[in-house]
Amino acid sequence: MVIDNRIKFRHLQCFIEVVRQGGVVKAADHLALTQPAVSKKLKELEEMLGVDLLDRQKKGVVLTPFGETFLRHALSSANALREGINSVQRARDSCHPPVTVGALPTVAARVMPAAVRRFKERLPDTTVNIITGPIPYLLGRLRVSELDIVIGRMGQPDDMQGLTFEQLYLERLALAVRPGHPVLEHGGSPLQALEHYPVIMPTGDSIIRNSVEKYLLAHGVSLNANQIETVSHAFARAYVRDTNAVWMISRGAVARDIEEGALVELDFDARETLGPVGFTRPVDALATNAMDVMISCVRAVSTSIVDEKELGTP
Repeated sequence: MVIDNRIKFRHLQCFIEVVRQGGVVKAADHLALTQPAVSKKLKELEEMLGVDLLDRQKKGVVLTPFGETFLRHALSSANALREGINSVQRARDSCHPPVTVGALPTVAARVMPAAVRRFKERLPDTTVNIITGPIPYLLGRLRVSELDIVIGRMGQPDDMQGLTFEQLYLERLALAVRPGHPVLEHGGSPLQALEHYPVIMPTGDSIIRNSVEKYLLAHGVSLNANQIETVSHAFARAYVRDTNAVWMISRGAVARDIEEGALVELDFDARETLGPVGFTRPVDALATNAMDVMISCVRAVSTSIVDEKELGTP
């Protein structure tokens, strides 16, 4: 049997609704159509099939045997079409390209969890990729469009050609030790601890390493030879908890550890170490809705973390 291509969805819709409502009057009202329009569609459908689908009675309509057979397939077809439409809509709503953010480890720990939580409340179907690493590495990936944006310290002038930087907040250095560290009991200058205990500090290619060296030089601090250089916060966090090492790092990396009591911050005036943290983007970057949402979420979180303790005021 050749399927009559004159049969449209409206024919099926009218037929199904008349059966569901038990009559043409209620079906027409439910479909927001006139009674003659519904009756016409039913008549056309029966003519195309060459059989009577409904037995019209004074109290309503009753399915004929042909009508019962056709109803099963009409319902199946209507449901399949509806599911197809819903599937396309779901695919359309979830087809936002992923947002790929390059973040310094300090930012990844301090800012991004809350920012991504806000982002997901607004765009739950958009994938977020977080890539961490030192600024030179992240800026390199940004230049070749592997990242949409970088959040962290401002790069060196030579690395910022063709890029733009927007400051979010200022971040300082911190000295962190485990609870019960001897320096907490004996007192004295926290900076002196750097001369007597193992020191964990950023590697030479990290942005804040220059700030660390300038600060130590300005205050006449000579580090002992017992040093560990790393950008792995996971390693540094575990090592400092198990030893008497002193971790010299951007405060954002240890802020939560300090708040939760897992680490203790040594108190010293670190205002000289303040450095800007913000967005770095290509000058000619094309804005997307998802990227705009991510930026607004990061801004909102950043404003909430700037307080006197963060700025290092005594």
